Amino acid sequence: MRNPSSALPSYLSGILTIALAATLAFYACSPRIRPTSQPEETSTLKKALAALHDPSSRYVLVVSHRGDWRNYPENSLPAIESVIRMGVDVMELDLKQTKDSVLVLCHDWTLDRTTTGRGPVSDYTYAELQAFDLKRGHGIAIPGLKMPTLRQALEICKDRILVNVDQGYEYYDRVLSMAEELGMTDQILIKSGQPLSVVQERMAGHDHNLLYMPVINVAPPEKMALFDEYIAAKPSQLAYEICFGQLDDNTRNVARRVLDSGAKLWINTLWASLCGGYDDDRAFDSEDPDTVYGPILDLGCSIIQTDRPEFLIAYLKKKNRH
Repeated sequence: MRNPSSALPSYLSGILTIALAATLAFYACSPRIRPTSQPEETSTLKKALAALHDPSSRYVLVVSHRGDWRNYPENSLPAIESVIRMGVDVMELDLKQTKDSVLVLCHDWTLDRTTTGRGPVSDYTYAELQAFDLKRGHGIAIPGLKMPTLRQALEICKDRILVNVDQGYEYYDRVLSMAEELGMTDQILIKSGQPLSVVQERMAGHDHNLLYMPVINVAPPEKMALFDEYIAAKPSQLAYEICFGQLDDNTRNVARRVLDSGAKLWINTLWASLCGGYDDDRAFDSEDPDTVYGPILDLGCSIIQTDRPEFLIAYLKKKNRH
């Protein structure tokens, strides 16, 4: 994950950093009270759910990668709140398990990059993790802001925004149980690169299931047995996440097969290696972001995961796609 750069004067940057630290510290010390969803948030969620289940919808769902990590620590509650206020459709998060089996939000296996702690997350109990503060992208620690649990995150998101569990399929049964308890099973999308038979076997053990999406790395046709297995299955999948190094005829063929199956197409514009070079930074630095995002939309993509959610939403609104 890249760190954001700033062109602000040093004195102004310092003032903003202090103000942000104070805000986050206040948030961290506040009681964990679930915000009441506002009418505009409920409307955004309903619109996102409708679009997700409608293969023909031209509405493009915007997925925020680890929340608003440019302004807050990634996978933190303030980062989630920020993207909800932005009008983002889907909050993407990552899961790890503590020594005492608490599911927490963290992308890395270790604490080193995102907190003031050191070593694997699994070496600590949840209570022990409270000794460490979360860090922003620049490595600045926010006193009092702690790593949240999955439950805390879901309570924030309930009735307000769709949730995508990226790293976390191994905890499927526990995530499902928590979602059922909170009444938000249909609000959570989980993904994996597991064979279809493995996924079907796991889901067969439950009366209700989370929304599910396979992740496909576009490769030469002879190496795409996983994709062929999913495409052949009935009923069709809800959506496919595809990752590709080149936007070539093979990628276009995979995208076309996804759409022909009746599924939605999800593409990550986080960095160049995931989307053939049509990434967020290239769009942001371009005089015309349409030269970057345009080819992604032309593939039939209607779900974009981004590191620049505010920028992407503004672009899509101009295109009447959000």
